[in-house]
Amino acid sequence: MITATLETFPLARAFTISRGSKTEARVVTVTITRGGITGRGESVPYARYGESPETVLAQIATLPEGITRAALQDALPPGAARNAVDCALWDWEAKAAGTRIWHLAGLPAPRPRVTAFTLSLDTPEAMRAQAQENAHRPILKIKLGTPDDMPRLEAVRAGAPRSTIIIDANEGWTPDIYTDLAPHLRRLGVALVEQPLPAGADDLLAEIPHPIPICADESAHDRHSLPALKGRYDMVNLKLDKTGGLTEALLMAEAARDMGFGLMVGCMVGTSLAMAPAILPAQAAAFTDLDGPLLLARDRDHPLHYDATGVHPPDAALWG
Repeated sequence: MITATLETFPLARAFTISRGSKTEARVVTVTITRGGITGRGESVPYARYGESPETVLAQIATLPEGITRAALQDALPPGAARNAVDCALWDWEAKAAGTRIWHLAGLPAPRPRVTAFTLSLDTPEAMRAQAQENAHRPILKIKLGTPDDMPRLEAVRAGAPRSTIIIDANEGWTPDIYTDLAPHLRRLGVALVEQPLPAGADDLLAEIPHPIPICADESAHDRHSLPALKGRYDMVNLKLDKTGGLTEALLMAEAARDMGFGLMVGCMVGTSLAMAPAILPAQAAAFTDLDGPLLLARDRDHPLHYDATGVHPPDAALWG
């Protein structure tokens, strides 16, 4: 039996990017029960990709009860609906086999991964306060994407002088804004910029300097999106809600490396159940950004463990 439900988890504080703010995470939870064994998966429908909880639930409702992971890849397109079902099937398979998910996938046992912690877009003063509060974290990811981002960047660096900084512009810059900021990004020790320009303007990235690596996010979905990114991006941000699950994520990670892209593994704002599968492809990533549960006021039972060494692999009671 396949069951899909919409759940809401409040955030610890409002989360703002260049496209808007949210105060809660609305996630779709899928449970698959067969032979007395239940597997679970979670996804976050994302309006930027034309998804809503209603469309995702409707897609899942079209699936036959006995669908396999292999058949699922053709039954649904890449996206949140396929992700939740794919991850639930992985979880079910691992439990049915009485083994951990990495053994099932033929992978080494995962180790903790240092993860970025995201600072919400706000005034420079508020972002400096956020940075000071989290200055102990090794990597801070800051949400930018406005014409007036330089004071915000300076404020974060002042608040967290020793942290590595990565920037996510969420398609909010123009080529002129990026070109003006680029020398300052290097001066302030920024290690990576995600999606500085709108996805439809990717070709412009081939014409401007890359003093630091540029990572595709909204432009990178599954393996089929990679060829168009060559010569424009240095890295790709792999998210299971975009690839449509762990099955495609593992294949995309391999394809990206073969094509010479650096790899980042990221997330939407979801619970530990959504982050757990992404820990597998994150083992080979240059940057891991699986901080979703750290932004919540309340998480799942048996949540992922975070400490100074990073985010740890899931307990079997959570997933896999």
